[in-house]
Amino acid sequence: MPVIEYRIDRRSGVSTYQQIVQQTEQALRLGLLQPGDKLPTAREVVELTAINPNTVLKAYRELEREGLVEPRPGLGTFVRRSLARPEAAADGPLRADLVGWVDQARGAGLEREDIAALMASVLEQRFATGADSRAEGSEAQAAGTEAQAAGARATKARATGTGTGSAAEAADGGAEGRRRTGA
Repeated sequence: MPVIEYRIDRRSGVSTYQQIVQQTEQALRLGLLQPGDKLPTAREVVELTAINPNTVLKAYRELEREGLVEPRPGLGTFVRRSLARPEAAADGPLRADLVGWVDQARGAGLEREDIAALMASVLEQRFATGADSRAEGSEAQAAGTEAQAAGARATKARATGTGTGSAAEAADGGAEGRRRTGA
């Protein structure tokens, strides 16, 4: 069984080769792929995903240009360097905190799309403004509270029939919270 199995989403709007590059980089960041690990052959990827072998080779060439992998003639393509940071490890404490936050958001009634939108919004805000890492912890806590409040509003709206309880309502509640706090 290969170290990584690619999952191609043909509806994502992201090119297939780019999905392979992104999934490989993510596995490298999480420490799931380590230097020396062999990537699946183009044939193995084609068999699992039904994509063109040239697409796989294009992705592997891109990863090679980035210095992340190296082809070894007759042997395959191997990981050259990792992108992993101990803080971002798949079994690290930050992941455990994030899992807890997602569970809290789900418990508050938020759907996957609501959580993704909230997370993307917070990431965009924190990285676009150049906020320092000390403020990020309190921002994550505030986002968790915001998610819980938005989920509660959405759940109440669904239960009382006063609204759809949609992601739009949750997002609107989040925007209202930011206006009140000046965030």
